[in-house]
Amino acid sequence: MIEIDEYLTWDATEMAELVRRGDVHADELEATARALIERLQPALGCIADLSPSPAEAAADGAFAGVPFLVKELLAFPGLPWSMGSRLLAQNPPGDPSPYAERLLGAGLRVVASTTSSEFGLLGSTESALRGPTRNPWGLHLTAGGSSGGSAAAVAAGIVPMAHANDAGGSIRFPAAMTGLFGFKPSNGRCAPTGAESGGLADLVVDHCVSRTVRDSARLLATTERRGADRRFEPIGEVTAPGPERRTIGVLTTTLMGAVPAPEVLAAVDRTQVLLDQLGHRIVEIGDLDVDGVALSEAFFVTAALTMAQVAQMVTPLLGRPPGPDELEPFTLELIGWASELADDSGSRAARTMSAQAAAYLRVFDTCDVVLSPTVTRAPWELGTLAPHLGRETLVERTGQLIGYTPIHNITGSPAMSLPHEHIDGLPIGVHLAAAPGDDRALLELALELEAARPWIDRRPPVPAASAG
Repeated sequence: MIEIDEYLTWDATEMAELVRRGDVHADELEATARALIERLQPALGCIADLSPSPAEAAADGAFAGVPFLVKELLAFPGLPWSMGSRLLAQNPPGDPSPYAERLLGAGLRVVASTTSSEFGLLGSTESALRGPTRNPWGLHLTAGGSSGGSAAAVAAGIVPMAHANDAGGSIRFPAAMTGLFGFKPSNGRCAPTGAESGGLADLVVDHCVSRTVRDSARLLATTERRGADRRFEPIGEVTAPGPERRTIGVLTTTLMGAVPAPEVLAAVDRTQVLLDQLGHRIVEIGDLDVDGVALSEAFFVTAALTMAQVAQMVTPLLGRPPGPDELEPFTLELIGWASELADDSGSRAARTMSAQAAAYLRVFDTCDVVLSPTVTRAPWELGTLAPHLGRETLVERTGQLIGYTPIHNITGSPAMSLPHEHIDGLPIGVHLAAAPGDDRALLELALELEAARPWIDRRPPVPAASAG
């Protein structure tokens, strides 16, 4: 029988090695993860559906025998594909995608799915289907969204890493909220999760949140495209910092012009000092020629049109348009707004995003990596981005709180949030981004920063105590 305290110290790489050596059996790891779900789920609300029997995974993969969770936005064998919505609460499992097949090929044992905001639309996981997902660092706080369930579960120690995806920061700011490492690969680097159908779906990148950089780097090596459909040359498994000294540009205000809280600025300052001590060159970034307001409107126009397409698809099945019994107020407001938009609004939004992306990418003419906060403040209270609030309020608050991350989904850049010192007991994330395809540079930098200022032993006190 595995001791919980010992289980909590292992990352996924170490678990896999213990299984390979025969020191621990995969069944024991799975049983421990399930016991922690039973113990912590009532407080955290991070689990969507349990898998009665995990889909058969490869016995010789990189993570063979390691318990794992997938976000409920991903179609996966044996788990309902609910997308965080009452509309799809009875949806059966979808066909496994190439990405899901890579997870199984890695040997991961998927024991449950994790909660998401409805269709991944909001930056807090408080769906009408599941209720609120709570942050292990403070049960009155959000764990972020839309990958809040995965972030809460990993931070609490249920599993060492979990699947997450990101259309505007949904890997990175939940990681920042919960003291984890959250890496968004370059768009198109990883195996696809479905048809590339345009709209919001084209901005989505799938990967994970994890406690260590090496777990994230190894998972990326198992899921990146290697065939004729690849957009970038595979980088394989990044295992150590690189020798190159990078030029790091520092950006503190969001693209919407919002200024972060003093404790967030202090975290960026300390990271800047550490990077300088490690021999990297620090430069200040002036005003970027990016219209954050126009970018935000184009993003939400795209989201609205995508939701309108969903409503149109299900109307024949329901015999009527979906209503408040199936969809949350914010989603319904987006659909209503879409009906008022001009016929060319989608193409205009796409042109706006393309133009703003090109403007942002010019920053890499003068630096290799951009350092910024991940979000503008420490974890906020549940209810701040709740789906019953009006569209204008939610869009405004999203822009104020989460103004650093969406641009990287539009440019296709790799980006990551690293955990920093905790202010008043709460985690803070610092964010680094690079030019599209330069994933290796970021992972090498992350490994260097992790070695220089380790975070592995920082754990939330409440779940760890209750699990002991």
